[in-house]
Amino acid sequence: MPPTVVAVIPARGGSKGVPAKNLAAVGGVPLVARAVRECRAARLVTDVVVSTDDAGIAAAARGAGAVVIRRPGEIAGDTATSEAAVRHAMDTYEAEQGRRVDAVLLVQCTSPFLVSEDIDAVAAAVVEGGADSALTVAPFHGFVWRDAEAATDAAGAAPEEAADPDGGGHGVNHDKSFRPRRQDRPQDLLETGAAYAMDAAGFRTSGHRFFGRTELVRTDPARVLEIDDPHDLARARALAPLLDAPRPGALAGPSPTALPTSDDIDAVVLDFDGTQTDDRVLIDAEGRETVAVHRGDGLGIAALRRSGLKLLILSTEQNPVVAARARKLKVPVLHGIDRKDVALKQWCEESGVTPERVLYVGNDVNDLPCFDLVGWPVAVASAHDVVRGAARAVTATPGGSGAIREIAGWLLGPSL
Repeated sequence: MPPTVVAVIPARGGSKGVPAKNLAAVGGVPLVARAVRECRAARLVTDVVVSTDDAGIAAAARGAGAVVIRRPGEIAGDTATSEAAVRHAMDTYEAEQGRRVDAVLLVQCTSPFLVSEDIDAVAAAVVEGGADSALTVAPFHGFVWRDAEAATDAAGAAPEEAADPDGGGHGVNHDKSFRPRRQDRPQDLLETGAAYAMDAAGFRTSGHRFFGRTELVRTDPARVLEIDDPHDLARARALAPLLDAPRPGALAGPSPTALPTSDDIDAVVLDFDGTQTDDRVLIDAEGRETVAVHRGDGLGIAALRRSGLKLLILSTEQNPVVAARARKLKVPVLHGIDRKDVALKQWCEESGVTPERVLYVGNDVNDLPCFDLVGWPVAVASAHDVVRGAARAVTATPGGSGAIREIAGWLLGPSL
């Protein structure tokens, strides 16, 4: 029997630096889905497990083909370690699947340009090369400096190597009085933070990702990027069209692409239930139905209207709440429509809009015929698996939670 190699992707819902970070779209694909796809494409990986406390992340992970394990609250806080999530996921997987894990991988979805070849390489180092642990690294040629004021140990005293009679900054990996050429310096390697592999038994014993013989797996430094703040996310989105080119042997799936801008489209057409709402309906004792909408979506729609883009709300729902919401937003509406694709095609003709320049936002299978008509089919993060797979771009935000505001930010700029 081949070894059981389980890739664990820890993906908490909470994030202070970038809200809903693990669902943020890069190249039109949520970060967690990008990581799942690359892990599934790796030759040695048996199963991909996403450990999460968030329903939206769970939905995106399942849609990409992962097994989802619900992470308990006690290991989902800001101080929780990745090792704790991996141990819990590994134990739960073994209990549910009835099979022993031979090697476990820790894969970080905040490294958006990690590729299946690197995942396979760390796994191979353990299951084929005899290493106890392995990690991805990249060649690093920089001179590292440390500010003397920051170079203190836990007791507050400056370490001996930080002593500098002249004061100020000091070299960490070099003597500041000597400037050797790059080819004359030892090769430094930077931990990428993207992928780690561990022998499962050794990991349980040590409780840490590094133990025994640790193999260093060199990767392409051009792909090294960790998303910790909004600037990192902006860089990743800018690089995606360059780094997401199809590779031989890559797993089939929706082709990553750049997100649309206002230069790409002339009209935005919005589904209602599940897109502008969370798809729930509240019914009172008299049978009256109510839904909840997001104020941020209202602001985004108002900004789109002011920009001059044509707007339409298109829904099969006959509930008068759809028309009421459209009146408040000052957006034309067609609702109670059986064939949304026929209505959309007619509206495009009457409005003088080319379907290829329409962005349509949907969440369920009845939106798929409209997806086939337009140039920019977009799914919200909480959409049906098939709909996300058919979309050209996927929001990081679930329907009813600000997904339309997010799309408005794509088109009009992140400062919206």
